[in-house]
Amino acid sequence: MTKKVGFIGLGAMGLPMSSNMQRKGFAVTVYDIDDAKMDKVAALGATKAGSVAEASRGQDIVITVLPATQHVEAVVLGEDGVLANIDDGALLMDLSTIDAKGTDRVAAACKAKGIAFVDAPIGRLALHAEKGESLFMVGAEDEDFARVEPALNAMGTTIYRCGKPGMGSRMKVINNFMLLSTSQIVAESIALGTKLGLDIQTIHDVTGGTTARNGQFHVLMVNKVLKGDVEPGFTIDLAFKDLTLAMNAAAENRVGLPMGSAAHAVFGGARAGDYATKDYSALLDYACHNAGVEPPRMD
Repeated sequence: MTKKVGFIGLGAMGLPMSSNMQRKGFAVTVYDIDDAKMDKVAALGATKAGSVAEASRGQDIVITVLPATQHVEAVVLGEDGVLANIDDGALLMDLSTIDAKGTDRVAAACKAKGIAFVDAPIGRLALHAEKGESLFMVGAEDEDFARVEPALNAMGTTIYRCGKPGMGSRMKVINNFMLLSTSQIVAESIALGTKLGLDIQTIHDVTGGTTARNGQFHVLMVNKVLKGDVEPGFTIDLAFKDLTLAMNAAAENRVGLPMGSAAHAVFGGARAGDYATKDYSALLDYACHNAGVEPPRMD
């Protein structure tokens, strides 16, 4: 029997992932505040919902992909939200990147109502989501993981079990702390190399052949900012939010993150102006602006 899925949140990740689910045989009902995004999935055969409540009723699984903790809690725990309308026996899976304590609150509310809950934050980029090649960091009980595994396989290629509910969110905070801090080091390295007169192709090829090789330069930037494309993607604003999650977790647990603090400050400065809504690979343009050099581009 075709699984019925309510999919709430059609941003840079949610739109391609819900589309892939519909293409792969799931009966998807979508909801987003942007009607045009719903139309794109409806063109593939999905059903448009008029509200969170409508998208939550009559589904086997309800999936949420939302920007931040407050959005997830409002959509799931609100008076006319998911938990107020989800069917008995259905499962809620949140794919958002949020504060782990927020995930814990949602998990506890689901448990109190007898609703199964899985947190499965997304890894990789929007370009991977479009190709159905996302990675998921999953926090789930064994029986609940078995229920969501076909849905995850419809949206991605790689699944990591991270532990019980809440562990997926915790892994995502660590993952994004590492990649976002690295992206700032890469941006500064390229800006300095450009200032010193090195060709961008030379920087790319040499660092690609040493242990300096990393996904932020050799996967992200070569596909985005170095092609002159800074449309999100994943915005600097959202990246700052994710780094803030890591910094807050570090403060709560008395862990010093000096390099992370510096990267967090740079993202904070970048989001204060026109860079806020650009793809986070535009950190390179921001670094080059601060260095007084023209941002390099690759063919």
